[in-house]
Amino acid sequence: MGSYRCRRFVCAALLLLLAAVLPLSSGLSGLVLRNIKATDWWQRAGFYQIYPRSYKDSDGDGIGDLKGITEKLPYIKEIGMHAFWLSPIYKSPMADFGYDIADFRDVHPDYGTMADFEAMVKKAKEVGLKVILDFVPNHSSDEHEWFVKSENSEGSYTDYYVWRDGKSETEPPNNWVEAFRGSAWKYSEKRKQYYLHQFHYKQPDLNYRNPLVVEEMKNVLRFWLGKGVDGFRVDAVPWLFEDVSLRDEPISGNSDDPLRPEYLNHIYTQDLPETVDMVYQWREVLDSYQKENGGDTRILMTEAWSGLNIVQTYFQDVNKRQGSQMPFNFQLILYLNEKSTAKDFHSVIQNWLSYIPDDHTPNWVLGNHDKRRIASRMGGEHMVDIMEMVELSLPGVSVTYQGEEIGMLDYEISWEETLDPAACQTSKDVYQLYTRDPARTPFQWSNSSMAGFTTGTKTWLPVNTNYATVNVETEKAATISHLKNFMELMKIRAEDDFQNCIYGTYPLSDDVFVVLRVTSSRVFLTIANLADKTSTVNAASVVTSVGKSCDNFWVRVRSATSKRSLKETVDLSSLTLQPWEALVVESSGVLRHLSSLTMLVATLSMGLLKRWALC
Repeated sequence: MGSYRCRRFVCAALLLLLAAVLPLSSGLSGLVLRNIKATDWWQRAGFYQIYPRSYKDSDGDGIGDLKGITEKLPYIKEIGMHAFWLSPIYKSPMADFGYDIADFRDVHPDYGTMADFEAMVKKAKEVGLKVILDFVPNHSSDEHEWFVKSENSEGSYTDYYVWRDGKSETEPPNNWVEAFRGSAWKYSEKRKQYYLHQFHYKQPDLNYRNPLVVEEMKNVLRFWLGKGVDGFRVDAVPWLFEDVSLRDEPISGNSDDPLRPEYLNHIYTQDLPETVDMVYQWREVLDSYQKENGGDTRILMTEAWSGLNIVQTYFQDVNKRQGSQMPFNFQLILYLNEKSTAKDFHSVIQNWLSYIPDDHTPNWVLGNHDKRRIASRMGGEHMVDIMEMVELSLPGVSVTYQGEEIGMLDYEISWEETLDPAACQTSKDVYQLYTRDPARTPFQWSNSSMAGFTTGTKTWLPVNTNYATVNVETEKAATISHLKNFMELMKIRAEDDFQNCIYGTYPLSDDVFVVLRVTSSRVFLTIANLADKTSTVNAASVVTSVGKSCDNFWVRVRSATSKRSLKETVDLSSLTLQPWEALVVESSGVLRHLSSLTMLVATLSMGLLKRWALC
């Protein structure tokens, strides 16, 4: 134990010394260096999002289920994940495919039973994976027992939802619109009032100004914690509270359609201060449960597509009251596209990092079930490895949506086959602008019938026709593939010194983007050519600017477009990259004598290393 503590001390001291000197030693304008140290399990974790309906079908009905997920848990562990989070599995009428919940404490029959869920959790613990559930607090289904009682004004349930008198039976209380399309109010003939639904009309909003609702939903968290889950991803957080006076929202000028959500500026229905406080309360529930029951830290992940000034508040308040460990970072989705330059990558990443409070950990999200897949959004399959290399070279937590690791593409679905309510509430002419179905097609396991997703003859959404070449089985067998690259990147991330390091990003040119990580003994450089043309750059300038030697750099990972070999040595001073080529190169070069301060750190570092050897 003494030796272990000594080594940890030496490592920490060395990193502090490096952190102190490297920003002073950097000779590149715009290269901002930061340090990071991962101490808790989640700070270095890879999280894998599973959309249960599309992951693996165990019974041939064409719908993914819990037994199918359980069967594939070893795969999730094999590709380097530490945890997975499930999109909703709760009992639901499926108006919004599980986000309209009829029972927060039960499993939908399409996915299995509570016994199946418990078996999945048990298997996850056996293989070393943590389980994160989707928590959908903003609304329930209109078929939930609570809503039925509320509509009938039964006792304490009367105010479980947001009810208001309208201006008339045909005119709602105000001009608010739902997130899909149309008025956010629906009239109840039974109650003779309108209820608020900021999503589908079958998803009535819960009333968080009612303390009974607040406690009810905290008990939902406690219920699933008792089932062994390790945390929650909280859905649609910004919508929890709305203006008590029900004031009309101002017109934004961003749409000509008064029924589209873009038509209004949502200052009275999103991002109210009370929302952030509720996140802090949920964090207290999780921390209290851990204190009472032991075990590892329980995690809160929050979804908010808000401005970074708002997202920042989810981490903690001015008094250091803690909120979400992982307010999702959607900047790579929102602000990068096929036309983005290396400077765009650099500015988007640095902007996010500038908002993260001290002692908090960055996270990186490339996609999810609501957005177009990486390859489709970024211009083609050639961007899959580039985006994964960039994300997985950055510090902190990575979040991977199922299929990203094999380069799955969106599959365009006809109007007739479209199921997503966000699209179905539009028209045949414009539905493709709003549909989320293309990113939700069944996972591609093999080149067998139905991509190995099901033994049946029909799937709930069509299987992408490219499954013959884009699938797990084929990519595992290939010499080079998206999957093999992904697994190697995750292997690098698992290494201790990669997680505890100095890092920075830099645009070497309009087309070439670099991520630098400096550990106590190694240097990693991720170099990506974002253009459809050859680029020659001096990547050595990035390395020498932080006092490192450019000798003996070799290829650790290369994109599927690269013609280089693994372990091939590279000359960073004149590096020619082919179109869309990306590399992760590594070196164990020693510190160079670039300044007296750098020399001092080198000397002290050697002393610390000797001290380590004596422990």
